[in-house]
Amino acid sequence: MDVISAVEWLLIVVVLILVAALAGFWLRRRWLSRAGGSFACSFHPAKRTPGTHWVLGVARYREHELQWFPAFSLSLWPTQRFDRGLVRAGEQRLPDAGEVAWLLEGQRIVSLEGPVEQIELAMAPDSLTGLLSWLEAAPPGMRYRHSPQSPE
Repeated sequence: MDVISAVEWLLIVVVLILVAALAGFWLRRRWLSRAGGSFACSFHPAKRTPGTHWVLGVARYREHELQWFPAFSLSLWPTQRFDRGLVRAGEQRLPDAGEVAWLLEGQRIVSLEGPVEQIELAMAPDSLTGLLSWLEAAPPGMRYRHSPQSPE
């Protein structure tokens, strides 16, 4: 086998690996959205520590929790889970100048306050409306959690 033939085979293998990875990303996204209730959603820990940035991802509703998956992963398991009864929506805002490059166009940011830490999610305005509705419309049996600022 000469050198040119070896290089051709190497290129073919690299192209096949790239095609397989792209097909894996596409199939994973189809699997995540198969039952509906999924949307593009970026994740960021609310604590502003140096070196942290927004991570593009996909979120979906499953029973009593919101599950978040990073976009550039082949894992079928969520890396973040937000229990509907333990989180509440905080402030909403537009991305600042430093965040615009990390987020998709037109996204709004909402903070979620939970028992462990505060995080931020960025999503399209219609997805944000859906998230807020989902949080407020808890099914029967789940008790409503008042905000710490609530007079009740």
